[in-house]
Amino acid sequence: MEQKRWIMLENNPDVMNQLATKLGLSSDLQFYDVYSLDAPELLAHIPRPALALLVIIPLTPAWDRSRKAEDAGKEPYYTGSGPDEPVIWFKQTIGHACGSIGLLHSVINGPAVDFIEPDSDLAAIRSRAIPLDMTNRAEMLYNSEPFERAHKSVEQAGDSAADPTGEREGGHFVSFVKSGGKLWELEGSRMGPLERGSLADEEDVLSPRALDMGIKRIIKLNAEGGGGGGGGGGGEDLRFSCIALARRS
Repeated sequence: MEQKRWIMLENNPDVMNQLATKLGLSSDLQFYDVYSLDAPELLAHIPRPALALLVIIPLTPAWDRSRKAEDAGKEPYYTGSGPDEPVIWFKQTIGHACGSIGLLHSVINGPAVDFIEPDSDLAAIRSRAIPLDMTNRAEMLYNSEPFERAHKSVEQAGDSAADPTGEREGGHFVSFVKSGGKLWELEGSRMGPLERGSLADEEDVLSPRALDMGIKRIIKLNAEGGGGGGGGGGGEDLRFSCIALARRS
């Protein structure tokens, strides 16, 4: 049977707010554009604490080398499952579903869990996922009709034309969430969830420390590794889009 391949989503607040609402996230939360990682005045529109960051990043040669080196030291299969699993992680088996899986990672982990509507599709997906191992969890999501309907309902949303090839400049969706006092990097094409370090109670995913351990780590890799394109190869060449999940203002 041919693998499912969807249309890759655009990473902007309008698309992801629609998708989150369709799945069953409370309207008390919403996604906001992140205009800067360094200028506080450009982050002032985002209520704090920020509960998750969802980023789409091009796979540069430097980041690709780092990913392969990191994943090479891991077990062939992620073995986490059950109620004591620090975060719920999905292995991606649906082509170009990285945006909707990134959204899922952002809202079913950490403080956002408290904003999932009871009896919603999102609540059901989370409940069914918890006891399953990596393979059965991925299969459950692959066969989830509500998840597929939700994704397809927003395929045509966004500021740019839908991209049936799923290329979008080779971007990878990555979610950063705080759970159990740790920063987690969640991406369905990796070998499992990645713990990036500890955060204090008052630090959220937009705190300087979280940014240094998360998205800025990737920017630094790109700058030190020669960049992903033409020019001088500096971090400014890494074009990425970042949105943050927080309370509705």
